Amino acid sequence: MSVPVIFPGSADVLLFDLGRVVLDISFDRVMSVWAGHAGCAADDLTARFIVNDHFRHHETGRIDDAAFFESLRQSLGIAITDAQFLEGWNSIFTGEMAGVAPLLARAGQQLPLYAFSNTNPAHVAHFSTAYADVLGHFKKIFLSSSIGLRKPDAEAYDHVVRAIGVPASRILFFDDSAANIEGARARGLVAVHVTSMDDVARALTSLGI
Repeated sequence: MSVPVIFPGSADVLLFDLGRVVLDISFDRVMSVWAGHAGCAADDLTARFIVNDHFRHHETGRIDDAAFFESLRQSLGIAITDAQFLEGWNSIFTGEMAGVAPLLARAGQQLPLYAFSNTNPAHVAHFSTAYADVLGHFKKIFLSSSIGLRKPDAEAYDHVVRAIGVPASRILFFDDSAANIEGARARGLVAVHVTSMDDVARALTSLGI
């Protein structure tokens, strides 16, 4: 994947993904909690879990939490309650990414910060309160379940760019997914593939922040 050209004054806005960029997540924890309630092996659930239409529809607000959990009962073959599904689903969040808060605080002194996350109503309700402090750095958070569009679809990036109100080429986007980075670059954004906080720190330094 090519390295974007970033230099002082090359961006007017910083746009961040949430999962594994701002908030650390672990699908292993989700599977472990569900397996504990279902009395089965977590590895078995991991093997059965797929990103299917129900997952995508949940992230674009087309189905609610209850419908998503019912779909999981069928695909995973476990008969746990909605409350047990919710407990495991929200256990995905393990804390802030180490070192992200001071980077956001520093960057926010010079440029407006926005976030764009593929997410769902259950997770939004959880992280909005559990991580209110670090999320408070963002002027606005674009949520796939609210706008009805998800990365890496072209329409999702176009929607966010229009809402922010600056040219795509003036937005520096950070995401941990290679597919999302490619999708963003295809729509004209400058995008940094985040594999660690060092990638964010280096990009900010290149901007002169």
